[in-house]
Amino acid sequence: MSSSLFRSAFDRVTAAREKQARRYVNTYLLSLDDDTLKSLGHSRSELRKGPGAPLPF
Repeated sequence: MSSSLFRSAFDRVTAAREKQARRYVNTYLLSLDDDTLKSLGHSRSELRKGPGAPLPF
């Protein structure tokens, strides 16, 4: 049981760090100009929907 407890905790920490990394990268990508985003295969409207997008208010 203890190994599954540690595995579960590890999985949750890993998932949280992945989510944090996606927010960080998405925020950085939003700081780039439209031409650079287009060359990387992203659009500003697509990135605004993702994590790290500025709050609507």
